[in-house]
Amino acid sequence: MSSTIIVDTPQLTIEYRPEHKTIYHVVHEPISDEPLQDALMKATYFLRDHGVTKWLSDDRKNGPLSDAQLEWGFTVWNKLAVSYGWKFWALVVPVEVEAAGSMFPLMESLHENGLRMRVFTTTEDALAWLDSVG
Repeated sequence: MSSTIIVDTPQLTIEYRPEHKTIYHVVHEPISDEPLQDALMKATYFLRDHGVTKWLSDDRKNGPLSDAQLEWGFTVWNKLAVSYGWKFWALVVPVEVEAAGSMFPLMESLHENGLRMRVFTTTEDALAWLDSVG
């Protein structure tokens, strides 16, 4: 089975990988709020329309998210995607971010909304976890 490209820009690629039953996005360079939101929404509609429950985000090359982007993620995107069936999120971050433990409050908040999230430093480990769940 071949992948389905959902979004492909110089900043971000999002595809569906049927062999893993996973939406997979990789940030190629820092991306601003509006283009990121548009891309995430396209992928979220794909998730809904195809019954996808898993998402892998490779954000190692992204810059810090703005406060407005974080707020949109919490109040709009996460809740909408969960309502469409999203259950598992593997987030790949730089080693420094993972080691700092800065993702724990986010993970706890998402878990309360029905989303299981784990943070990784390699896509291989992230895919292995996603393949082992749901």
